[in-house]
Amino acid sequence: MKFNIILILISFIFCFHEKVISNPTPRPFNAIFNFGNSLSDTGNFLATGANLFTVIGQPPYGETFFRHATGRCSDGRLVIDFIAVAYELPYLQPYLKVIKSHQIIRKGVNFAVAGATALDVEFFNEGVRKLLWLKPSLCTTKQDCDSYFKRPLFVVGEIGGNDYNYAAFAGDITHLRDTVPLVVQTIAKVIDELIAEGAVELLVPGNLPVGCSVVYLTSFSSKNIKDYDENGCLKSFNDLAKNHNMQLNIALQTLRKKNPHARIMYADYFGAAKRFFHSPRHYGFTNGALNACCGGGRRYNFNDSARCGYKGSKVCEDPSTYTNWDGIHLTEAAYRHIAKGLINGPFSIPPLKPAFFKIA
Repeated sequence: MKFNIILILISFIFCFHEKVISNPTPRPFNAIFNFGNSLSDTGNFLATGANLFTVIGQPPYGETFFRHATGRCSDGRLVIDFIAVAYELPYLQPYLKVIKSHQIIRKGVNFAVAGATALDVEFFNEGVRKLLWLKPSLCTTKQDCDSYFKRPLFVVGEIGGNDYNYAAFAGDITHLRDTVPLVVQTIAKVIDELIAEGAVELLVPGNLPVGCSVVYLTSFSSKNIKDYDENGCLKSFNDLAKNHNMQLNIALQTLRKKNPHARIMYADYFGAAKRFFHSPRHYGFTNGALNACCGGGRRYNFNDSARCGYKGSKVCEDPSTYTNWDGIHLTEAAYRHIAKGLINGPFSIPPLKPAFFKIA
């Protein structure tokens, strides 16, 4: 599915109780511009009015923090939300919502759309075009633009996961590895274009350990115990994610050499998430890491005919004790741990700038 939509920022900030770091330096980033899919979509897909996956616009989605559905594919906040608050910036609102209300966008915009793929070239091209279109509202002279674009954080991803998802669930598993170079090349091209437009600080997330995802564990279950690792995750799909991340890192290194003035940071989502799949109780996930909080029963609490939000599904009492929210996406608690690993270290390579707020 193609989505010709992207970006936007918000004009409010929710109360967020975290430990403040004493930091006399100026704000590290003046804005956040985000490209991605459902892992960072704050409502663009819902705002399209598409007649698909409308459950993200109703409870129990959004129940943990916002107390109402926002279009986020989780019970609460996402990694991008925690990053925004850590750097004393407002939560990113969906572009499609903001253009209708003519809100000011100098502090960031959100390009992310649930279902987006890297190989949907139009998605990325439209995003870059919208950014160029917005430039007059962000800066006026070339000198002003050069100065402004040195300070935002551009988050490019996670993107690419859906390219593999669609192929896998369509039964085209044998060609998944062949898709990786194409996906990575597209991501690298977008990063290059953003740098050409003045971006200096870029955070590029890799893929999550999808072999630990409930929907994969359910759809590709095996009777062969050798197909699973020590955490109960599917080795082959985690190997695919590792391969993607390896090739992405190689591409980022090439981009760093080409653009030595830019800080291109790799966000190791795989490493940050693998910790709580390996030791869930250590991170407070007392109900384990391989069961969905919201679902329709069966093994892993995932039933394709009774997904979260649909008739026949039930939601757990405490999502913070689960890593997985709806069989596909993670809980706010899991996203918090990933964000913490990026902001506080060591899963951003090289490290992000010191944050104003420390994620507990």
